[in-house]
Amino acid sequence: MSKKRFLITALVLVVLASLVYLQVRAWKKFDWHRFWVATHNTNKFYIVAGVALVYADYILRALRWKILLRPVCEAKTSDLVAPTMIGFTGLALLGRPGEFIRPYLIARKVNLSMSSQLAVWTVERIFDTGAFALIMAVNILWSRETLSKLPGFANSPRRHFLGYEVSSFTFFEAFAIALFLGVVMVALVAVKIRKNPSIASKFFVRLFGRISPKVGHAVGKRVVAFGEGLNTVKDLASFFQLSGLSILIWVFIGFAYMAVTHAYSIHRLSQMTLSSVFLLTAASVVGGVLQLPVVGGGSQLATIGMLRGVFNLSPELATSCGIMLWLTTFMSVTPAGLAMARSEHVSITQMEEASIQEEEKFLEED
Repeated sequence: MSKKRFLITALVLVVLASLVYLQVRAWKKFDWHRFWVATHNTNKFYIVAGVALVYADYILRALRWKILLRPVCEAKTSDLVAPTMIGFTGLALLGRPGEFIRPYLIARKVNLSMSSQLAVWTVERIFDTGAFALIMAVNILWSRETLSKLPGFANSPRRHFLGYEVSSFTFFEAFAIALFLGVVMVALVAVKIRKNPSIASKFFVRLFGRISPKVGHAVGKRVVAFGEGLNTVKDLASFFQLSGLSILIWVFIGFAYMAVTHAYSIHRLSQMTLSSVFLLTAASVVGGVLQLPVVGGGSQLATIGMLRGVFNLSPELATSCGIMLWLTTFMSVTPAGLAMARSEHVSITQMEEASIQEEEKFLEED
């Protein structure tokens, strides 16, 4: 492990340990028997349905990557499923360093350069972020009456802000509007970058170069890659296909979360609606920024915190559901991914090292 990776892992570990400590202190008492009873009594059919939805999601992701490859080659969706699932397995087992396994494997599969697939990966992230932000914004604004009645919002004290008395849910609404405006702003910036990536790159190099020349150079390379990657959107029809698929991917994830919550059939979790479940998805996405290999961490803590604070569930039930959601939606790919890696004669750890080297080589190029 490099010194940089060690320091990042250590920092994430410290943050997660602090969050766990604060959460345990807030609970004061935890009934393990109640935790195991809640977990044991889950409806296994719903859990399997959740896993099936997640696996279908990987096929949709492979199809989306195929569309992004259209300008340079005609790939088959079936050929991209294995690299996709192996890549997400690497992400689950190795943490963020495994993020680049997928573009590396796809580059090998379709005989293209790693840099070209990094560009595709960058554009894919933008579509993912945009689709998720749009869904969250519409969900919060459309279902505001239902969501505002959730225990954590309804029972929270009203606060004074800029001379006005506002509720906790008001901040959520403001967050939704900010998300929507953020999507629009990113779309406008993307259009500008696509027209002239080199000029946009110079601007970001100057901007971030004030922090560090190395950071400025890396950001500049990313901007160029993003601008070039946008050319993978072949035409307007492809744009709508990519947008529709990206939204569908997150809808599938939402239904997977819903399947897991409904597996707790004897608890209030079984009554959760899709709009409520998307709040858990948002918490998981935000918490996933802090993640350790294999054990995760941030995603579970954020989801458990949402179940406790907003849905007012017991610590035992919130912990059980938070862990089950993480296992179903994030770790369930591991058995199939490892089996595919074996059939493809691929070593995930070797692929991680090779993909990182290729990514660093790309950033160091002038």
